[in-house]
Amino acid sequence: MKTLNIVLLGAPGVGKGTYAEILSKKYKIPHVSTGQMFRDAIKERSELGKKVESFITKGDLVPDDITIDVIKERLKEEDCKKGFLLDGFPRTIPQAEALEKMRKISKVLNFVASEENIIERLSGRRTCKKCGAIFHVKNIPPKVEGICDECGGELYQREDETPEAIKVRMKEYNRKTKPLVDFYKKRGLLVNIDANYPFEEIEKIVSQCEMALKK
Repeated sequence: MKTLNIVLLGAPGVGKGTYAEILSKKYKIPHVSTGQMFRDAIKERSELGKKVESFITKGDLVPDDITIDVIKERLKEEDCKKGFLLDGFPRTIPQAEALEKMRKISKVLNFVASEENIIERLSGRRTCKKCGAIFHVKNIPPKVEGICDECGGELYQREDETPEAIKVRMKEYNRKTKPLVDFYKKRGLLVNIDANYPFEEIEKIVSQCEMALKK
């Protein structure tokens, strides 16, 4: 199979992480999520975690220099040699330019959904304090409200998934990340994916991705 270096674009809450997990299993390439890497670092109280915590809790983007260094090191790892799915990077033009110097990108999948859908998806998320499993009050409800199916841990709403923080994130996305659409469109790498389908029709979104990656 050819090397697939894939970038996933789309506003916060559009579902990139969910689609990435499915595509990761299908194509046997790692799902590299900067958001998850930063959350893990915060949980571990590492030096990186201390640096990024104040930005993330306010709904701000982590500065380019920190994010670029983290990705540069991650893409050097053995599991990324045959490809990767980048979720949450790049988020700015400087990050995209830095990525071009690291690896050649195969395709950019741009997930598009209405703002109404995005707010509903994000504000309904609940995360396990213990194991990090993610549920949704409507789409993936736990068997017992407020309790994780996996480990029995307490479910909570992340600070960056409250309605107030979502609005800040959307504003930041529109200001800093939307220009990436034009950046990759000019390079002939961008494919728009209709992500408005409800969760039970997720296969319609995944099949669009598969068709794009065949070209």
